[in-house]
Amino acid sequence: MESHSFSFVPLLIVVSIAFIVPLFLTRFSRLGIPVVVGEILAGIVLGRSGLGVVEETQMLEILSILGFSLLMFLSGLEIDFSSILNSASYSKASWFDKLIQNPFILGGVLFLLTFGGAFLTAALVHRLDLISEPWIIALVLSTTSLGVVVPVLKEKGYLGVPYGQNILAAAIIADFASILAISIYVLLRSNGLTLDILFILVLFAVFVAVHRLTALFQKHLPTERILERLASPTSQIKLRGAIALALVFIALAESLGIENILGAFLAGVILSMASSSSTSALREKLDGIGYGFFIPIFFVMVGIRFDLPALLASREAIIIVPFLLIAAYLIKLLPALLLRRLYSWRETFAAGFLLSSRLSLIIAAAAIGYQLGVISPALNSSIILVAIITCTFSPIIFNQLMGKEVSKKDQILIAGGHPMAELLVKQFEHHGLHAVRLRLTDIRGDENELLTGKLIPQQSITAGLRNRGIEQATTLIALDESDDLNLRICRQATQIFDVENVIALVQEPSRNPRFRSLGVRIVNMAYSTALIIESMAISKDAFSLAADIDQTQEVREVKVLNPSLQGLKMSELPLPDGVHIPLLLRGGSVLTPDDSTILQSNDIVTLVGDEDSVERGLRLFALTQTD
Repeated sequence: MESHSFSFVPLLIVVSIAFIVPLFLTRFSRLGIPVVVGEILAGIVLGRSGLGVVEETQMLEILSILGFSLLMFLSGLEIDFSSILNSASYSKASWFDKLIQNPFILGGVLFLLTFGGAFLTAALVHRLDLISEPWIIALVLSTTSLGVVVPVLKEKGYLGVPYGQNILAAAIIADFASILAISIYVLLRSNGLTLDILFILVLFAVFVAVHRLTALFQKHLPTERILERLASPTSQIKLRGAIALALVFIALAESLGIENILGAFLAGVILSMASSSSTSALREKLDGIGYGFFIPIFFVMVGIRFDLPALLASREAIIIVPFLLIAAYLIKLLPALLLRRLYSWRETFAAGFLLSSRLSLIIAAAAIGYQLGVISPALNSSIILVAIITCTFSPIIFNQLMGKEVSKKDQILIAGGHPMAELLVKQFEHHGLHAVRLRLTDIRGDENELLTGKLIPQQSITAGLRNRGIEQATTLIALDESDDLNLRICRQATQIFDVENVIALVQEPSRNPRFRSLGVRIVNMAYSTALIIESMAISKDAFSLAADIDQTQEVREVKVLNPSLQGLKMSELPLPDGVHIPLLLRGGSVLTPDDSTILQSNDIVTLVGDEDSVERGLRLFALTQTD
């Protein structure tokens, strides 16, 4: 290959822009301009609509396509399925509230309402003789720029909280349904009602098959050991596998005549569904590759390609832009009012404005309509301008409404009126941990309500938990003297706010199953005290070890279900490197195992070690014959 066949100078300029923009925006932090908006505006200034410093090259085109595909892949990866699938409604809520508390159901309702408004707008445009049929413009206006929503939510720290997951689900469904509908529309318009439409089903069939295979590989211990051995800095086998997975689905979608970004998104969904705490390092690496290089190139190139002189040359386009712009916001803001059932007015309008941002998909859909002859050149130019305006101002409005970014989850929330709560807060603070107490009055509002027997409204519990920062809590301890209140608090924490670690004080042991069904760890005063005394009497070394465990290590309990391990001595167990077992619970008795201790069915062992090794150990002991 000849060295002068292409130049690296345009790429150098684009990468330099991507590097300078975040530094430049720090000087205007009060305006709340997202980085992606700054990249687009910088591209406009230096592209064909501005100074003309950068021209489109084949290299930049390829990197831009890869950037957008990787952005869709990471968007699928950002879906927190454990949170969404565990989203449950309040027992006394109306049937409508129960439905919209699931992010995917809420997103689906928002999309249907948006499409209805978009079709009415398309009908009006059709009467102006700018389009030959209203369907394509309805699909165009129904889109949401997932490519803008995800970076903005990620930048502000909202992706890991229920509010961000609701916005993400709404954006995903809007883009997913729009891509699917546009693909079907093009196939019908080009080829009529043929078997080509079934190619979409092929892509989904492959998606299901790969997801099943991934789940099987995760349970196959030899495969896990091989992957761990190859996970070196030079091989990076997991990272290579993730990128290969994305490219497989992109290539498959392209070969089937479907939008390749749909394939990239589905690949990200597979990795998200298969992910665990051990994949956090992989996600960081993928974020580094995507947001560090490819994705900024895509956004800068959006600005570089924008042709403002050609748009201004069309008087018809300038006239229709205000109409489309107002419609683009109204058809998103009005359905978003549903969010008021869950959030404040400020959060509701912020979500509506962010979902109003449109970028690449709307431009691609308009280009398809123009090529098919159902959209006029003037309308095509207007849609491009609307996309630039919405994706520029919508994130800024969102940032202004929402204020500062969400802090990372780093606190322990102790909820309830038990006298021990204040002592626990002091103990946690002594160890340098951030602990917050939710007092009884924060929930009930009036201490006398306890005496009158009034049932605390569910919304009061929700408001109290949110006001005390449950969305930033890694651990919640329900420490009230009422088991009923503790259960309701735990249900909120696990099913609505997706708190990782929930602990509850339970006075009546008969209620234990209800707490355990939520994944809550139970503390019973009488039993716990007896167990501690018994353990200290049997082995003071075991409790000294438990007290001195390094905070960087993971401590987990697991029941022995793997039949191949039963009857083995401790010295014969194939434990992952770095994992040891300091305690063993058998029939209510605490044992300190040594090398000669024989493992029995239903023993509960305590595993201590680094996070990845403990995760592999959990899978080893919990593995059953059916797995």
